[in-house]
Amino acid sequence: MRITLVTIGSRGDIQPFIPLAVGLKNAGHAVRVATHEPYESFVREHGLDFGPLVGNPQEMMQAENGLEWLETGRNPFSFAQRMRDLAIEMMQQLGRDTLAACHDADVILFSTLGFFTAVPTAEKLGVPAIATYLQPVQQTGDFPGILFPSLPGALPFNAAYNRLTYDAMMELMWRVFKQAYNDVRVNLLSLPPETRSFRITMNDPYPVIYGFSPQVIPHPRDWRDDICISGYWFLEVPDWQPSDELRHFLESGPAPVYVGFGSMTNRDTDALTDTIIDGICQSNQRAILLSGWAGIGERDLPESIFRLDYAPHSWLFPRMAAVVHHGGAGTTAAGLRAGIPSVIVPHFADQPFWASRVAALGVGPAPIQQKQLIAEKLAYAIHVAATNTAMRQRAAQLGERIRAEDGVQTAVQYIEQTLSAQK
Repeated sequence: MRITLVTIGSRGDIQPFIPLAVGLKNAGHAVRVATHEPYESFVREHGLDFGPLVGNPQEMMQAENGLEWLETGRNPFSFAQRMRDLAIEMMQQLGRDTLAACHDADVILFSTLGFFTAVPTAEKLGVPAIATYLQPVQQTGDFPGILFPSLPGALPFNAAYNRLTYDAMMELMWRVFKQAYNDVRVNLLSLPPETRSFRITMNDPYPVIYGFSPQVIPHPRDWRDDICISGYWFLEVPDWQPSDELRHFLESGPAPVYVGFGSMTNRDTDALTDTIIDGICQSNQRAILLSGWAGIGERDLPESIFRLDYAPHSWLFPRMAAVVHHGGAGTTAAGLRAGIPSVIVPHFADQPFWASRVAALGVGPAPIQQKQLIAEKLAYAIHVAATNTAMRQRAAQLGERIRAEDGVQTAVQYIEQTLSAQK
């Protein structure tokens, strides 16, 4: 079977789909990953076919529009509008690239942001489409949509509020993207315009796989039974070796704390670096500082802090005392799998959702909102994560349960069984 997987976003957004694609290839399928051109070597080094999609996420997030998008925080209205500003100019080209990458596919898999071009492309080609999401999208009364905060306590109208947030989120995205979405459908694919809101179409009964653990989000009681929560899709890099400098730092003292915000950019990297270094020093912990897309820590650092450009989370995190990060789906998953507490500083999008989930599970302190990050708050959170015995035990137990899952194999079986049933 020929499978094209359409995935859009940063390196962290793309990475979980690589092991999923490899799992499908190992099951005997021909797999192509359609994603942004800067990730071509990353895709091909895992023996996968590559389909180029327009866009350079790092350049986009470092530009003014990208910085403004990051600054929307958890404001769903500003989030959708800034997202449109980033995407609108390349929607037509993205549609053309998706069509080219999927032209010979028997089935199309798509990530959350891949929905906009993959779903109409599947309709045009007359092939099945399967959603492969890293964030909860289907409406439920168990928790709110990822762009909305939870209500405090167990109020009697919480479930109604939670369901309403999904309606609001999808209706908002529809109003913002309706014209661009239908431009792809009508002018590129010669399909009739979509008249139904995303509030309706995102809940169409197409197959859905969620690449997160049921230990973290159990199957909501009001979701369809056929929606699969497979477990995480982790990329294994067993042959990776650290530099001599990194190895020496790790061996020269107690386990450090990891601090890194991945693809999150920042207008004032110097001030952010000051805050992070002050917070680490006040916590009396050693630390590994990831530079990331913001270029954090590009200066002389105390001997207790080691600046790092890259190391696989699967190798690095089990060697840490705790991890401080932005709350991206992939980084959150890696921290949970490692069995250590997470301090999350969410910036925008789904990050506050994962931050709240980690705190609710008792495997991390309360999140620190990015705009409220100061050295004293960071130091306190690091201290709690590194020393709270009960929290550390809960994190270790959760990590053990997550490591026992095989999310890739579960997802592959679901895909094969679903397609077999549709024949």
